[in-house]
Amino acid sequence: MLVDLHCHSNVSDGLLPPAEVSRRAAGNGVELLALTDHDDVAGLSEARAAAEERGMRFIDGSEISVSWRDDASFHVVGLGIDPGSAILLGGLQSIRDGRDGRAHRIAGELEKCGIHGAYEGAARYAEKASIISRAHFARFLVERKISPDVKSVFDHYLAKGKPGYVPHEWASLEEALRWIGNAGGVAVLAHPLRYRVSRDELRVFLGEFRDRGGQGIEVACGAHSADEVKESARLARHFGLKASVASDFHGPGESYADLGRAPPLPDDLVPIWRDLI
Repeated sequence: MLVDLHCHSNVSDGLLPPAEVSRRAAGNGVELLALTDHDDVAGLSEARAAAEERGMRFIDGSEISVSWRDDASFHVVGLGIDPGSAILLGGLQSIRDGRDGRAHRIAGELEKCGIHGAYEGAARYAEKASIISRAHFARFLVERKISPDVKSVFDHYLAKGKPGYVPHEWASLEEALRWIGNAGGVAVLAHPLRYRVSRDELRVFLGEFRDRGGQGIEVACGAHSADEVKESARLARHFGLKASVASDFHGPGESYADLGRAPPLPDDLVPIWRDLI
């Protein structure tokens, strides 16, 4: 089965409407899709309807931002969630409420670099979204020809330690896992090798994640090289976590991989979707 359990629409920081994400996935041969917008579930019904029109199985999901220890952050994907769960909806709303203040702070830092009107510019790109994210700022900076592409904006302005970066307190790991659990979902660590933490810190986090109820890890991820897929597979085996497949698609020209184009899973790992279909 061709599976993709992590992607985004313009409800958060993707480029395409939810229905178009589903249609593109189906056109790429995806048989099981999860839409996992950042800290929101508003696009799920539209994406599900389009998926079912194309005969594609669909899983409700969301990607939750998590703060850990002093200044590390991780993303936890909830899969198979009930999008009507009051506890989940309240938690996601609390994160979105904090994102607007963060966006204003990012704009303030960019203003110090001589980049004016960044909040308004990012807001234009977030017109259909419930949040203003770093991706929206990145698109504005590309529009202004300050950087040639979105990746360069992150590398030079928005990543940790760069002039436009601001720290932010997201949900705690305990909160995110509780929200997902109360919504009947399973928790998966997204793109495990993309975080700005040491490998030792990652292993400590994974131990806490598993012990608090986390069940999966993205092994075959669009952001991972072949060697990183192997390393993620070793982490799955060591911590007894089930494996997920994820493009982390945001839109044409802005993604590591198109929908359904993540690498395959190693044969010995247990797919997380066995719990979901």
